[in-house]
Amino acid sequence: MLTEKGEIAKERMLNLVSFIVEVRKKYEVIFVSSGAAAAGYTALKLDKREHISKKVLAAIGQPILMSSYKKKFDIYDTDIAQILLTEDDFNSRKRTEIFSQIIQTSFKEDIIPIVNENDISSTPDQIFGDNDLLAAKVTHHTDSDLLVILSDIDGYYDSNPDENPHAQMLKEVNSISEDELAAVYRPHNEFTSGGLYTKLVAADFLINKKREMFLCSGFDLSTAYEFLMDGKHTKGTLFRAKN
Repeated sequence: MLTEKGEIAKERMLNLVSFIVEVRKKYEVIFVSSGAAAAGYTALKLDKREHISKKVLAAIGQPILMSSYKKKFDIYDTDIAQILLTEDDFNSRKRTEIFSQIIQTSFKEDIIPIVNENDISSTPDQIFGDNDLLAAKVTHHTDSDLLVILSDIDGYYDSNPDENPHAQMLKEVNSISEDELAAVYRPHNEFTSGGLYTKLVAADFLINKKREMFLCSGFDLSTAYEFLMDGKHTKGTLFRAKN
């Protein structure tokens, strides 16, 4: 949600909010967001490589990020709720049940739950490290049918399209090999910690749980809209177990 100049991308955020509001007409939506540390960096230029500095940036950025989202959702008279999670929340049945109840109550009250990792209180062994796996676990533990990842890539290719001009996008993937999971791709932004690798980890997790994941561009939302609202799969990659 940042521009190349390191500022909050207000127009892109508004487009995303408009998209979510439209999709809610057909689906119940849990919005898993990221960008707290990046938002904090717009206010205070700390060293992002230092562990504590990144926590401070997240602490500063959380209210900035949520305030920005609230202003956009207010345009559509839509209420939001923030939910911060750590890995431990999915390792405790009681915590998972509480989280699920909060989600269901949010749906009942017509509120959009916005989930993010609790970067501030997480210890190193509690950190997801990226929001792809967080989103996958939220999908599974809320018994959701589908995870849609809006990314800076428009799908999963049979080879690296940055290196191979003949790379072909895969429309559907039913399994992910160890070789694919072992491949490490650099994230496209200094604030992200995932890249394509963590998206494959998330997809593999959901495939094994018999759930689906759709990977497509977050810059051109028409692909996601057509897939969700019109049932058209023209671009993007669908990950699901083979029937």
